[in-house]
Order: sequence, then structure tokens, then C-alpha cells
Amino acid sequence: MSALAQPPQDRLLDLNDLLRELVAHGRLDQDGAEQCLSLRRTAANAQQHPLEFIAAQQLADLTRPGKTLDLETLTVWLAEYAGQPYLRIDPLKIDVAAITPLMSYAFAQRHKILAIAVTADAVTIASAQPLMHSWEANLTHVLKRPIKRVVANPADIQRFTVEFYRLARSVSGASAADARVSGVGNFEQLLNLGAQDQEPDANDAHIVNIVDWLFQYAFQQRASDIHIEPRREQGSVRFRIDGVLHTVYQFPPQVTMAIVSRLKTLGRMNVAEKRKPQDGRVKTKTPAGGEVELRLSTLPTAFGEKMVMRIFDPDVLLKSFDQLGFSPDDMRRWADMTRQPNGIILVTGPTGSGKTTTLYTTLKQLATPEVNVCTIEDPIEMIEGAFNQMQVQHNIDLTFASGVRALMRQDPDIIMVGEIRDLETAEMAIQAALTGHLVLSTLHTNDAPSAITRLLELGVPHYLLKATLLGVMAQRLVRTLCPHCKAPHDLNEEDWQTLTRPWNAPLPTGAQRAVGCLECRDTGYRGRAGVYEIMQLNDAIKPLITADTDLIALRRHAFKEGMRSLRLSGAQKVAAGLTTIEEVLRVTPQSEQK
Repeated sequence: MSALAQPPQDRLLDLNDLLRELVAHGRLDQDGAEQCLSLRRTAANAQQHPLEFIAAQQLADLTRPGKTLDLETLTVWLAEYAGQPYLRIDPLKIDVAAITPLMSYAFAQRHKILAIAVTADAVTIASAQPLMHSWEANLTHVLKRPIKRVVANPADIQRFTVEFYRLARSVSGASAADARVSGVGNFEQLLNLGAQDQEPDANDAHIVNIVDWLFQYAFQQRASDIHIEPRREQGSVRFRIDGVLHTVYQFPPQVTMAIVSRLKTLGRMNVAEKRKPQDGRVKTKTPAGGEVELRLSTLPTAFGEKMVMRIFDPDVLLKSFDQLGFSPDDMRRWADMTRQPNGIILVTGPTGSGKTTTLYTTLKQLATPEVNVCTIEDPIEMIEGAFNQMQVQHNIDLTFASGVRALMRQDPDIIMVGEIRDLETAEMAIQAALTGHLVLSTLHTNDAPSAITRLLELGVPHYLLKATLLGVMAQRLVRTLCPHCKAPHDLNEEDWQTLTRPWNAPLPTGAQRAVGCLECRDTGYRGRAGVYEIMQLNDAIKPLITADTDLIALRRHAFKEGMRSLRLSGAQKVAAGLTTIEEVLRVTPQSEQK
């Protein structure tokens, strides 16, 4: 019988026992085990968990050629061996407010355990010492419900115990400090007699802690947006990760208000103004030391101010077109258009489809020391040293149109207009193109050919469009499959035809499916890539642009000239094993008949 399988009494894991069992299981050779033991005798830190010590030696894992016995692998092995379930702690799935009151921080630290889930029937406790049972009876008695044990990575248990209890302490401290505050800015206030009508202190140390934690946590989880939403009972915080929102924490209403106030202060916004939407920006550093910019936006709602922070990672600007998801053919067509000395190039798609990233990446490549690149944006998305950026300011009548007019006197070579929203802006963009400038801009349309009818609807004369428009690119973002867990998949003929109709492409063999693992938090997806529909306006298509353009004929002709629909572009990524049919169908509009 093994040393671990039937523990006679409470005991800590022993390095000797663990190494012996790893050798017996064929995970480690005898030399590696002996080397590990001799190192431990001279090691200063005797408090270190034995699994952490073994992992630090980076010993070869004999069952996985080319890989080492890392901490996660060792934890999975220990769980199997001790006969307890293994769990990787996912902070996004833990209700911190519910689990921290179950035991004191001192108790959790003393026994190196962490509550990770609570239901009416049981409490789930993570531990990295599966042979220690002394705390179970105490906890069962206090909680008055059974305990389910799981084995988790000792480093994660230590880190999240500190983080969760610090956060809970900050929230309860902030709540206590602000307990007398009535719901300022709440349209549905309860009258608290004798309550002081004062602001929660946005500079309170507890609030500062919570905001710092929110930022760090968002960076770790690869969030693109942070939503702070006030509600009647409690405010919630949600992160958008790979295009999907996840609730990460719920705060008492006063704490939510104080967090928003703190963020408004950081973003140099007017803290006293709660009735009007405001914009601001913050520059901060990630735990890894990289600079990140956040764009802040507030909105007055029924229960106070809602805030959304968009996170802009400068690394995005350093991405190549290949990393953005451009195929070689897309790249060739896009380069053909952006190489022209003058004309208009449009990028279309809904909000959050990656238009800005595409434009910034393009401008970054075009912005050589020999050219002057100027932008007018609302608001400036990311500050970039290679461009001259100007922000729209409606309060002083600095609009897109007046901004382009001003930019044309600045001797520009390339102008980027944040968005064409009205006839005046469209006319100024066309004027700039006619006078020898390359103009890039965005529009909100479903596909590339629709951009032409949208501009005609705005009132742009068709002959000016023919003279200036170089091309239109529609785009969407699809989630890409997690490289750690995706698996080969035989596609259903019917689903494939739905995606590629009316081209009826042959069924590919390299397709993969979403599985879900620890790296992607069981979603099966990690990261996003673009799918593109690029319509170049060549001599064959230009005659079709008339005062009453037939959109269907235009689209059909564009397909004949080599334009691929968004769905077909997505189908290429499915065939290459980068995404799934479901994901492409989710984000792309149906293609019209050829």
C-alpha cells in the first residue's frame, strides 16, 4: 500500500515520500530525485511547499517528453494520487463576497486552505495538503454543513487568499465608512432621516485598494473593457474578455459610487457633475510593467453613474497584419489601396469590430518620417507618437468636418477621420481626397458594398464617389480556438454549406472544435482575429455607381472581381482550424446570392 493512499493520521506532505512515489509512477528518474533531496538539505527555505520545491528544479517529466514537472502538473498528479478532485482556481468564477466570511483570514493562512464555493448543501475547500484533516471538524461545526475537499496549486491558494481577503476587507471598510451616505445621484432614493448627504470619500485607502485590484485583475484576465454598473441592491463589475462579458464582483451601492468617483478623479473628470455623460482617460502600468491606456466614459442611470473603461494595450499597435488575421490575399488587396497617393479608403463594421485597431496598425506602417499623418477622432482612442492627433470638441464647434478643414491647412499626406457621420464630414473627406491626400475613415454598415449606398443616402454625389473612393473593407472579430485544447473535428456538410453558400466550397479536413481547458477557462476560445471583406473600386465596378445604385448588382459584380464575403473569409479560418462555424455564423451577416 502506498504512503499516500491511506494516511494513518494527520501529517504534512513529505519531500522524501513524494519523490519516491514520483519515481515509482515513472514520472521522475532516481538521479533527479536524489539531486532534489541533496538540494533540499542545503536550501534555506524549509517552509516552502514540497511541490513548489520540486517544480522549481525544472526536472524532466518522463511521461511527457520535452516537458518538465511544473507546479500545475505536480498538483494534478497529487490530486489523483490522494484520491481527491483536482481544481484550478479561476478567480472569475469565485464569489469573493460569499466565501470570505466563511472563515477568518488567520484560519485560512494557518491551515493553508481557501473556500472557493458555497451552496446550501456544502462548502468547497481548496487545499494543497490532502493528508491534513485537523481543521475539517472545526469548520464543519462552525459552518453547519459538510465540506467538499479539492486539491489546488499551493501558489494559487496563497496568492488568492491574500488577494480575496484584502479585497473583502477593503469593501467592508469602505462600506462601514460610507454607511451613513444616502444614494447621491440615485433617481429612486430612500429617505434616510438624519443621514448626512455627503460623498463617499473617493480617496479613502479602501477605495484606492479596490480600484488598484480592479485594474490588476483586468490586465491578468486580458479584459478589453471594465463595466461598473450601479443597481438598487448592489453594483456589479463586469469584464469583457474576448468579446463576452463576465461578472467578476458585486459591491454595495455606496462602494460602487465611491469607486466611480475615484476613477473620475484619476481621469481628470468633473467629480461633482453626475447628470451629464463625461469622458476621460487614465494611463497606468500592468503588473508586468507595460504601459496601458484606459478610456473612461460615464453615463447617468436610474441608480447612479455607470462607468465603462476601455483598455488599450499599446502592443496592439505593434501587431502585424498577419497577427490581426489578414490572409495573404487580404494583405495584397489592402496594400494595393493604402499604397495610393490620394483617395478615400473606408473601414466598416459595428462598434467593437476592430476598425480602430486596423486603422492604427495601417497608419503606423504608413507613418514614415517622410510623411505627415494627421487624425481627427472622437475621442482619441490611443495616443500614438507617430501621428498628429486632434480630438473633436462639440462644445467649441470643433467637429469632424471643421477638423478636416483645419487639417487640410496643415500640409498633411495622410488624414484619418474617426467616422463619417454626416454629409458635411463626407464632403470634407472627399475634398481632401480630391486635393491630393489619402483619407482613411470608418462607417457603420453591415458589409463593404453597403458603404456606397450609405454615402449616397447621406447626399454625396455619385460622380464624386467614383472619382475618390479607392475601396471599402468590412470586418468582424471572431474568437479564435484555444491552442492548448482544440481538437480535430469532422464538419457537418450541411453546416459547411450554410457558411459557404453560394460558393459551395469543398468540405475541409483541417477543421478543429472548441474543447475547453484551464488556459481558456473552459470556453474553448482564447483571443480574437479579424475576418475581412475587401472591395476594391476598379474600372469594372466604378460604372455601377450611379445616382440609384443597385446594391445587389454591385455586390454580385464585386464577388466576380475577387471580393470574398465575411462568411467566406470566416470559412477560410474554419478550414485552417483557427475558429468554428458557430463563431463565424454568430458574428457575420448572411451573404447575398452571387
